[in-house]
Amino acid sequence: METRLNESIRHWNLLDSEFYQAWSAGTLPIEALRDYAREYGAFIALIAKGWNGHGDSATAAMEREHAGLWSDFAAAFGTEVGSPRTDAVIRLRETADRLFDNGASSLGALYAFEAQQPATSRSKLKGLRDHYDVSAKAETYFEVHQNDDGEPRLLLDRIAALSPGEQRIAAEACETMCRSLRAALDELYKRHAVNLQ
Repeated sequence: METRLNESIRHWNLLDSEFYQAWSAGTLPIEALRDYAREYGAFIALIAKGWNGHGDSATAAMEREHAGLWSDFAAAFGTEVGSPRTDAVIRLRETADRLFDNGASSLGALYAFEAQQPATSRSKLKGLRDHYDVSAKAETYFEVHQNDDGEPRLLLDRIAALSPGEQRIAAEACETMCRSLRAALDELYKRHAVNLQ
């Protein structure tokens, strides 16, 4: 099962997205980071629901605190988390909201995000420090998550304890979430691609 989950992540790896590659290179316009902080934050605000979806209220409470750190990231770019306007980000939020309602699908959907978060956080943190003049508050969310390998391991253990049918639901949710996460980044990138010519 772990192999199947990780194959979905490998295929839709967020670090391969043009958005994150431009961020790492310092060529992503500030306006794109501002849009990302505002719109993607609507998805980040749902992470706590995903943990509640399979009964982990303690981690859900921690994730609500982390959503506050994301708000600090948005504030550093002169914006605040709001309702998404980009179609793919709207779909991401709708997808997460639906998948987080079920125990098995919440595990798979969360794994799609949490398993990638340490690597993406390290990449984004380095990109911010190397190329963007922002306050330290903009970095805190990514500092907290750059070495957080515990949550992906916990999710894998919980998925392994599911029945075979529930494991299939989790694997399908992981694939769906991977696609949706990548599509959101791709559309945000395309919106600002004209400024990268």
